[in-house]
Order: sequence, then structure tokens, then C-alpha cells
Amino acid sequence: MAPSILYVKTSSLGDILHGMPAISDLRRAMGPVAIDWMIEEAYAPLAALQRDIRRVIPIAQRRWRRHPLAARTWHEIGAVRAALGPAGYDHIIDAQGLVKSALASRLARGLHCGFDRASAREPLAALFYERRYAVPRNLHAIERCRMLAGLIGGYTPEGPPDYGLARPPGRAAGGPPTAVLLHASARPEKLWPEAEWQALGRRLGLQ
Repeated sequence: MAPSILYVKTSSLGDILHGMPAISDLRRAMGPVAIDWMIEEAYAPLAALQRDIRRVIPIAQRRWRRHPLAARTWHEIGAVRAALGPAGYDHIIDAQGLVKSALASRLARGLHCGFDRASAREPLAALFYERRYAVPRNLHAIERCRMLAGLIGGYTPEGPPDYGLARPPGRAAGGPPTAVLLHASARPEKLWPEAEWQALGRRLGLQ
């Protein structure tokens, strides 16, 4: 039976993209491993684009926090537990390192793994893992996720990051390059000025 992994990176958009190459690494290094992704419901369609994901498990922590005592909240949490199944996973990887993602990971049965206290973005998150790994804080987020997955899977990530995204429909191999511009942000202070986006588009030859 193929080993199973639950990959936990719940939000937001940039963090989810940063986590995709680690999933490709896991599949390449470990062969026929079954990988599920637990993710905030709004980003579930994006996770489903990663070719190495078997199943997406959407959660709604943002809504649940606003209505923690509501019957609907507890019904949905129970539904997530049921979707995760009683058998559990060989490894549960919290690649986000936050208390919220660590708590979400505890909805699943299995060996909970994540960053150690000095490596996690929120040190308290490390309390929720059975196995903790040291990953330098000064690395790019993509490399941190890849290194964490490698330490858990027993391999060393190699080569450029592979996001595992399929080529857009109609784009044949060897055709013109494809650019994906992600201009949105949940926080206004992270938004890039419109003039800069226009300049980037002109440089890329976009009309």
C-alpha cells in the first residue's frame, strides 16, 4: 500500500504557491505516495491544479473563527474529520508553521511533523508536532518548504522548483512562454502600484 501524506498549508495565495514545489519533490522522491492537501476553502481550486495531489481537503478556519460556537461550525469540523478518514496518514506535514495550521493538522490522525520552535513562523506551533525539524529562517519560503519535506521524506531536494501546474489549454510544448501575473492581495499594504504592473506587462510583451 502506498504511503499517505497530508500536506497542510491553509493560506494565503502566495504561501500556497510557495508550497507547491515541495509536493512535486515528495512525489518524485517517494514514488507512488498518496498526497492530500488541507487548505482554506477559498484556495481549494488552486490546490487542485497541482498534478501530484490526490485529494483536496477544504477547511473554513476564517469562517469558524468568526462563529466558534455555531452549530454549523461544529458540523463542518466534523465533516472535515470524516473526510480525513479514520485510517489517518503516515505523515502529516504542517508546512506553514503557524498555530492555526498546526491546530488544523490535529484534525487528522497520524504522525504530525513540522518546523522546530526556532524555525516555525510562530514558535508555539511546534508544540503540536510529534517530530520537529530545524530549517534556516533566512531561506526563501519555497526552499524552506522543500527542505522541510525533504527532511521528513529522507531525501535532499534538487533542481529548480517544480510547481506541478499543468500547461494552460491550447499551449503546446515548445510554444511561446507563459507568464502568470498574481496581482491580488488580502492586505492593501502588499498591493503593487498599478503603473508598475503596466510597466511589467509592457516588458513581457503583453497587450
